[in-house]
Amino acid sequence: MNPQLATPRFTGLLAPFDLRTTALLRTDVLVIGSGIAGAATALAAADQGAEVLLVTKDELDATNTAWAQGGIAVVQLPEDSLEQHVQDTLRVGAGVAEEKVVRSVIAGAADAISWLESLGTAFDRHDLSSGDAHGTLQLSQEGGHTHPRVAHSNGAATGREIQRALINALRAHPRITIRPHVFVRDLILRDGRCVGAAGLQNGRAEAMEIAIEATSVVVATGGTGQIYRETTNPTGASGDGQALCFRAGASLADCEFVQFHPTTLYIAGASRFLISEVVRGAGAVLRDRNGDRVMAGQHPMADLAPRDVVSRAILERMVATNDTHVYLDMSSVRGNPHELFPSIARICSTFDLDLAKDSIPVRPGAHYFLGGAATDADGHTSVPGLFAVGEAAASGLHGANRLASNSLLEGSVIGRQCGRIAAREAQEAESSGMRLGLPRQLPGPVLAADPPMLLHDDLLYALKSLMWRQVGLRREAEGMADARARIAFWHQYLTRGHLANRAACELANMLTVAALVTEAGMQRDESRGTHFRTDADQRDDERFCRRIFLERADDGAINSTIGPLAQPTDRTPA
Repeated sequence: MNPQLATPRFTGLLAPFDLRTTALLRTDVLVIGSGIAGAATALAAADQGAEVLLVTKDELDATNTAWAQGGIAVVQLPEDSLEQHVQDTLRVGAGVAEEKVVRSVIAGAADAISWLESLGTAFDRHDLSSGDAHGTLQLSQEGGHTHPRVAHSNGAATGREIQRALINALRAHPRITIRPHVFVRDLILRDGRCVGAAGLQNGRAEAMEIAIEATSVVVATGGTGQIYRETTNPTGASGDGQALCFRAGASLADCEFVQFHPTTLYIAGASRFLISEVVRGAGAVLRDRNGDRVMAGQHPMADLAPRDVVSRAILERMVATNDTHVYLDMSSVRGNPHELFPSIARICSTFDLDLAKDSIPVRPGAHYFLGGAATDADGHTSVPGLFAVGEAAASGLHGANRLASNSLLEGSVIGRQCGRIAAREAQEAESSGMRLGLPRQLPGPVLAADPPMLLHDDLLYALKSLMWRQVGLRREAEGMADARARIAFWHQYLTRGHLANRAACELANMLTVAALVTEAGMQRDESRGTHFRTDADQRDDERFCRRIFLERADDGAINSTIGPLAQPTDRTPA
């Protein structure tokens, strides 16, 4: 690999911006993304009186939220407490979660459930006729939780139900305009402030260039799972928001932390499908091809240990047994699995697997990106006028590993708060005459006279395989350095040509995010949470009980700094 290409360089824009040739839209608050974080933000901003434009690159339900199975963590049982939920979150976060944010989000859990139910979300509740349950929420226990506290819908189809209710609420709100099939290519800055975005509106013919002027811009685009060969994420999870924020100059944090879910349905040649943690919470256990327990002696919580622990144990057992997967033994499930997990049972049945009788082949897959634009508890990024929420943000809630079912909670609590703040700031700017508006034009990257011919699908597969092998569950310095050089090489040639379509822009975003994950992984010379290095396999609190922040330098390089926690805590490793 050419050493001159060992460090990726990134421009501020993927394409030139020229308002003179671009259709213009205006709004108070622009929300990019329609999952729980984006929808909560849009609804709260509109309730505050702002005019909101919500755009999404696909249909409204093409989100990670809709794919979420487990549920929302909320304290309900008398033997449980908010403090215990806080401590579980901090423990799993492995010393780098921000305690102030953790406490704020968890304190808002009960209200989040009430709000979602007011929109029409139907959570599973105990039958009123059962006597002593009195219609209370049914609660499951998931990995890392010391008590059952996961509220769910239809067993393990919670995200789909929440997304349905949110879409209905979005469509019904008079101050929310929805535009699907808008791919946001770049954020637009003026005098250091984010003032809108430019992108592609896909019609039946060729995509149309559009620009959106907004006083507050909220990035809520979800995750990055598609940079890996094995993932539970939908195809649209290409890290667009993280890349947008990085190119706009925002500080990103925690990019080395990628959570791999231990149990993804593995059928060679078939799409991967998440087998929710609630299945293990109901009694299922992991076994290898010989029938031996995978988690025996691995962790005090056994099969309900934190996800990073279980995922690495599965990987080690796959290597030891020379197998492509392990098995989820359903024989110990308490109750009828078809009734408990109807959506999972339905998917498995398409592969002739019966939850009541068969063991389910599973392996880890990239599931949740813990990094993103560094924000406060209100969603503010380091760029004025720019907010980020949900999986596109690094609020500090999760730290080095996410406690199961805290993500939908985060999207609801911080999303609603962000919406209120974004609306208020937009209204204040409007009333004070400080609304800047879009610049007339901005230069884009210099294009090669003869741009290279690239097979995008081939490059995409190469990237996903590279990240899986060298920046996945197990990492080491030499492999990450090689990955960084390859990513730099691919990115340089991809961006020599005009990125005129969504597929090319998504690939550019994926290369950007892959570079950020790799760079942060190289900087964190230890193992912590989801980040495991074979060449530095111990946790080093003296040097690394801190967060790693990345920014785009003036020359396009990635600048990294190691910053202290807002409230340092001394936590026992998970």
